[in-house]
Amino acid sequence: MQLRYAFRLYPDTGQQRALARAFGCARVVFNDAVRAREEARAAKQPFPKAAELSKRLITEAKRTTRRSWLGEVSAVVLQQSLRDVETAYRNFFASLKGDRKGPKMGAPHFKSRKDKRQSIRFTANARWAITDKGRLNLPKIGAVKVKWSRTLPTTPSSGAVVKDAAGRYFASFVIDTDPAADATRMPETDQSVGIDLGLTHFAVLSTGEKIDSPRFLRRAEKKLKKAQRELSRKQKGSKNREKARLKVARAHAKVTDARREFHHQLSTKLISENQGIVVEDLSVAGLARTRLAKSVHDAGWSSFISMLECKAERYGRTLVTIGRFEPTSQTCSTCGVKDGPKPLDVREWTCTACGSVHDRDHNAALNVKTAAGLAVSACGAPVRPGAIPAQCEETRSHGFPTQARAA
Repeated sequence: MQLRYAFRLYPDTGQQRALARAFGCARVVFNDAVRAREEARAAKQPFPKAAELSKRLITEAKRTTRRSWLGEVSAVVLQQSLRDVETAYRNFFASLKGDRKGPKMGAPHFKSRKDKRQSIRFTANARWAITDKGRLNLPKIGAVKVKWSRTLPTTPSSGAVVKDAAGRYFASFVIDTDPAADATRMPETDQSVGIDLGLTHFAVLSTGEKIDSPRFLRRAEKKLKKAQRELSRKQKGSKNREKARLKVARAHAKVTDARREFHHQLSTKLISENQGIVVEDLSVAGLARTRLAKSVHDAGWSSFISMLECKAERYGRTLVTIGRFEPTSQTCSTCGVKDGPKPLDVREWTCTACGSVHDRDHNAALNVKTAAGLAVSACGAPVRPGAIPAQCEETRSHGFPTQARAA
């Protein structure tokens, strides 16, 4: 299994200029490749191959006056930009044919120099290395200072440098994990749990434990409004507007990082304590069109479930997802009688058949766990699903940390 480890970079002024140059050259090559493909399509000609694009847009372009500055950056960065174009078109055509799961993807579009997120990628043959002093030595950029929050378990197969909207730099490495080592870090257990996700409480477990929703966006809303108001008053194109934009971006990044850290800590705790985890397949896109849209996005259920999927595959746990139309809030967890739908303001109810008094969320969590168990006994097969692709991000790393994470 492959995971992505991300670490904060602190380049100096000269290195920032070199990175900006690399970002720009990679963007130009990407746009030239997209333009060549679109011109071929308009002329009803076959798409040019990757080798032809590499020769025309990189090798020959460096010899011209118009693109001579492409030689100032590493050639690997430019080659990887062409590979990104290939991947984007491959995903687009697979989406058109229905071979790719998920929402439909559009054709690749041109990148803008005004995009707030920039990235470049390096492969193993790019001659990048980690120095004895713990710095990341990048070709034609220099030795960049890195904040190592954890130790890399193995040698990375590839790496990337990312600059986000808040002006922060990250080094992102792809690591091949060792299944045997992961198994020893997460010993098997006989516990299982059902989870009912909500807004008042982020999660209610079948054990009765209630985890409050941190509401990171709601808590930072006043500060965000003030920063956004200051940004709207600045003149477009001015330096003061750029400073105000960075202030807004950093405020949003702080909320995003806090939410992601909360999801990581909770998902790791659940994975380490339980062998089987059952969740409900929520229609987040549908709930995001209601009056609760801001609270739904603030909770980040999809991101949390993706982390559970990734860690369940890595550590040999079982993650089961039950259908969203399962009447978990209408069924009595004691006698199994369906008591009918109830409005959201009813948080506690009494079963008309057996007289049991239920907490709405705890009863739903028990029914979520029971639904997965009934599915196992009815089919006579294990509930372990097939291989789940890891949902790995660039600005954070998944997995169970071996040491305390730096604040």
